[in-house]
Amino acid sequence: MSGTNAVEWMVIVNPNAGSGKGEKDWGRITALLTKYGISYKSTFTEGPKHAIELTQDCILNGFRNFIVVGGDGTLNEVVNGVFSQTICPSLEIVLAMIAVGTGNDWGKMYSIPHSYEESIRVIRNRKIRPQDVGVVEYHNGGQQVKRHFLNIAGMGFDALVVQRTNRQKELGKNGKAIYLINLLRSLMIYKPAHIELTIDGQKISRDFFTISVGIGRYSGGGMLQTPNAIPDDGLFDMTVIKKIGKGDIILSLKKLYDGSILKHHKIEGYKAREIRIESNPMIYVEADGETLGNAPISFRILPKSIGIVYEHFPE
Repeated sequence: MSGTNAVEWMVIVNPNAGSGKGEKDWGRITALLTKYGISYKSTFTEGPKHAIELTQDCILNGFRNFIVVGGDGTLNEVVNGVFSQTICPSLEIVLAMIAVGTGNDWGKMYSIPHSYEESIRVIRNRKIRPQDVGVVEYHNGGQQVKRHFLNIAGMGFDALVVQRTNRQKELGKNGKAIYLINLLRSLMIYKPAHIELTIDGQKISRDFFTISVGIGRYSGGGMLQTPNAIPDDGLFDMTVIKKIGKGDIILSLKKLYDGSILKHHKIEGYKAREIRIESNPMIYVEADGETLGNAPISFRILPKSIGIVYEHFPE
């Protein structure tokens, strides 16, 4: 193991992000990193979950500063690499983002620009604050599995939409409208589930349509499903949509984008440190746009546990 590298950045590049933009635009990005005097080394992912392993190896070799060139899924893998290593405390790690994915919802909350040059300027300015990290435990193939996330997790209808969207991305389909299209198509087949919900010890039992658990505010390519989330308050923001008619959902789509979703009479908002969900029939969970597994599902929060580079911090 080499000594700690406190200055140099490790750039983890997903070449497939944004339908291949990660690879296609890498030359432009390297030129801009050099232009702004950012000292770095780089490595490319070779497939799903590879960024987890790369992050672990880079930390072992002394790196503490990471730039993710990719989308929210790549960022999620880097976060899981950080929290699955034992070399250093997670608060010694700093994460920055150059977005080349399609959703890029995590960066919206911090006003990180879409422009490569402007996002690299943000990295050069090196404004850093700690952010909360979520831990979700779920089941997959009969095994209990743990995953960390930085932005938002969704269950029920939201997880179905993400699953269908990810399948289309694997087939090469992309674009910001893909989530909305799959949302409308999924309405035709999805049925609400009966859910036993425990929020910091308080039990709620009823039929639910979908649940979002957020540290961040944006998901699904700009939807504000947890519009009041504060990423360093040590609490999840949870939005619960009760059993609701398909027509009502379509008529209320505007509320998902303008931040007024919690004003709907069928929608409830909660703040929580710990959440547990059981369901009948079984529901599934996604986190940061990555399809995970099924209920029972539990959440806990790790307050201010990783450093992030930002432009503007939401208050």
